Amino acid sequence: MMEEKKRVEEEVRRKEEEERRRIEEEERRAEEEARRKEEEKQRKKEKEKVRCCPPRPLFYPHQPFQAKRELAKKEGRLLTKKQKEEQRAAEIRRQALLASGAQIEGLQQSAAPSRRPVYSNRKKAGLAKGGSPAPESVPQTPEPPPSKELTLEPLPTPEPEPTVVENVAQDVPDDWEASSEEEKAPPAADVKESWDDSSEEDEGLTGPVAGPKVATTAKPAAVASAVNGRPVAAKANPSPEQSSQESESEDDSEEDSSEESDSDSDSEEDARTSAQRIAAQHKAEAAARRQKAREEALAAGSKENLRSPICCILGHVDTGKTKLLDKIRQTNVQEGEAGGITQQIGATYFPVEAIKMKTAVLNQDEKQEFKVPGLLVIDTPGHESFTNLRSRGSSLCNIAILVVDIMHGLEPQTLESLRLLRDRKTPFIVALNKIDRIYGWEATPDGAFQESLAKQKRSVQREFEDRVQQTILAFAEQGLNSVLYYENKNFARNVSLVPTSAITGEGVPDMIMLLVNLTQQRMSDRLMYLSELECTVLEVKVIEGLGTTIDVVLSNGILHESDKIVVCGLNGPIVTQVRALLTPQPLRELRIKSSYVHHKQVRAALGVKVVAPDLEKAIAGSRLLVVGPDDDEDDLRDEVMTDLTSLLNSIDKSGRGVCVQASTLGSLEALLDFLKVSKIPVSGINIGPVHKKDVMRAATMLERARELACILCFDVVVDKDAERLAEEMGIRLFKADIIYHLFDAFTAYNAEIVEAKRRDAAPMAVWPCRLKIIACFCKRDPIILGVDILDGNLRVGTPLCVVKNDPATGAKEIIELGKITSLEINHRAMELVKKTQAGGGVAVKIEHAVYQSAKMFGRHFDEKDEVYSRISRQSIDVLKSSFKTDVSNEEWLLIKALKSRLDIP
Repeated sequence: MMEEKKRVEEEVRRKEEEERRRIEEEERRAEEEARRKEEEKQRKKEKEKVRCCPPRPLFYPHQPFQAKRELAKKEGRLLTKKQKEEQRAAEIRRQALLASGAQIEGLQQSAAPSRRPVYSNRKKAGLAKGGSPAPESVPQTPEPPPSKELTLEPLPTPEPEPTVVENVAQDVPDDWEASSEEEKAPPAADVKESWDDSSEEDEGLTGPVAGPKVATTAKPAAVASAVNGRPVAAKANPSPEQSSQESESEDDSEEDSSEESDSDSDSEEDARTSAQRIAAQHKAEAAARRQKAREEALAAGSKENLRSPICCILGHVDTGKTKLLDKIRQTNVQEGEAGGITQQIGATYFPVEAIKMKTAVLNQDEKQEFKVPGLLVIDTPGHESFTNLRSRGSSLCNIAILVVDIMHGLEPQTLESLRLLRDRKTPFIVALNKIDRIYGWEATPDGAFQESLAKQKRSVQREFEDRVQQTILAFAEQGLNSVLYYENKNFARNVSLVPTSAITGEGVPDMIMLLVNLTQQRMSDRLMYLSELECTVLEVKVIEGLGTTIDVVLSNGILHESDKIVVCGLNGPIVTQVRALLTPQPLRELRIKSSYVHHKQVRAALGVKVVAPDLEKAIAGSRLLVVGPDDDEDDLRDEVMTDLTSLLNSIDKSGRGVCVQASTLGSLEALLDFLKVSKIPVSGINIGPVHKKDVMRAATMLERARELACILCFDVVVDKDAERLAEEMGIRLFKADIIYHLFDAFTAYNAEIVEAKRRDAAPMAVWPCRLKIIACFCKRDPIILGVDILDGNLRVGTPLCVVKNDPATGAKEIIELGKITSLEINHRAMELVKKTQAGGGVAVKIEHAVYQSAKMFGRHFDEKDEVYSRISRQSIDVLKSSFKTDVSNEEWLLIKALKSRLDIP
């Protein structure tokens, strides 16, 4: 019995110790809460001061906002929009549970009968004598009568009866926050965890929420009265507590408004990020749609339904590319070109009927089957400036014709065209043109080549075979196997050579037949007609009566009149509507002015002239996209601008340079490439006629760099007013229809400017030299010496000096003798004497300036002293800027040595 009593006492002491620790913890929390409230009040007072006396708006308005926001983040009161929605949803669930009569731990006491919750600003709880108390971490249910005794015992307290103490002692919670087993209700516990956490956050973050609220300020006093496990009644004083609660609720409402304003910025940021996410999602969906449409188009393609193959014709200048096409078309485009040289890209469509007619000499038995609907041939310029045009044409084509002059073999642009074709892995055939130039060739107009060759004399055949062997050897040097097309057994390994003549038409039927057979037999997979639109801008050109038009190559799909199209522009994407689709007459060039055929829709592959507004700044070489019903216009704008070329990078950002004006973007690119190689800066570019505004733009160079105050006009009309203004202001206009002539004119002008600069700088330039005195003919006024040239060159006008060192002090003294006024070798006057010419010595006449004192040989210097040219920092800079190319490496080394000898920095 005694042991039992001792054990109970120990248990009671342990309980008392735990209760004491719990009370201390509650007091500490209450103090922290009071301190936090005080800090918040102080902050609100400061805020009110700021409202009453607002500071300067340029600097401070964001400061309270940032400070408030940082504090809210630290205290966990900063809620995002999503968290607020979660809180509201949790509150709605809690209210629904309460309304349905569910037993929620903390709202109802487990032993006591369930009571309807009463909400008020103050919390009062009473404990029935026989009831078990609720845990401290759960808010108590308030009771209506104010005279009820208030007790806040969160942990189960042992009753005085020993039996109750035994039950408690058997299972004592390790932590004061733990609940007793008797109060555990598994279904309600989960619900409580979900809504109670969020409601507590509501209270701490966004102010009062409808529901029971824990009155933490009343806890310490009430807890202090509970001693030795026995509840002690304490009278509640409603008036001071109620007033404090009211003031706190007002503070909370003010907090809510400020916190809502804080979270507004967060919601805006969330809205922005969500908008970006939505935009990215839209882009991904659009890309997926396009990919799906492409896959469907590929799946729907058939080898029986082929489009016209696109053939590009490349080669060196004057190998006869355009003339070859003229022979097929029976036209004379080549003579219409400026100087007979192709300056722009042209596209010609050959219908299958025309192909059959041209190849009739090879298809007399009519066994040849034609699956392709026609042939689209793109003609490109051959001279070196038009690399970009050849590149653009070769990137479009399915097969290429490389034209080689049989009399000259492989030339520079032929090799460059080969490189382009290799880079893009484009299959090609070689047209060995100009076979009619072989001595003694007897022409067979428009005949098959093999028949024509058989008619030639044996000597002519031998010469032809020799030239073919030379061409095969030249291709072998480039790593390519090539054979005559009728001897080619393996088209995958060997390049076919087709001998042709653009003048007589021999070999042309062979070339067309070979193209048709190669495309429809070996490239049918690539030539399947697809519904997906593929369209590339070749040229941008102003046509009288039509305005600015674009020449496009329609590789796949169908283009309709009134389609909404997107093309890449210099100043951003251009969205416009097709007004007219024009094609030239069959067997006519797209670039030649003639009566056009209007179409409501065109089907690939075809060269089409598109008439639409706002095409002035369109960029050649970019894609043309059609806005479909499911397409997002903004996505297409972004996609098409990825095609922007490096044109704008060619413009000098400093605004110093020449102005360039061209008729098409292709020729403009060629001009810019030439100027880049020549290291001539470009300040502005434009397309179309030259107006007064272009002259005014070039006039800004008059003050900065006069030699760059000029406009290069390629194949464009110059307005008369603009020409008059340019003449008045002194701005040079270079006009040419052939790009070579423009290059030559500007190069000559540039050389003239450089020469004028050199003439102006010549008096200040001092060339380095080192001389040894071998004789003296006149000691003073003027000094005439016989000298040997040790280093450098001797020129009239070079100032000379002698360097003397004082033996006593060691000080260096530079004695200036004067300038060279004349040079003689063997009584023959010279302007320039090089070191190699002065084997027997040079007679030098030296005269001093009026402001210099006369120097005398024998007194100021003698034959032991070396004579140097009197260089200076300024003269060295002049040599660097104006005469850098004329100064040899030996002279630069001599300048370096003289700098240290003459103490030049």
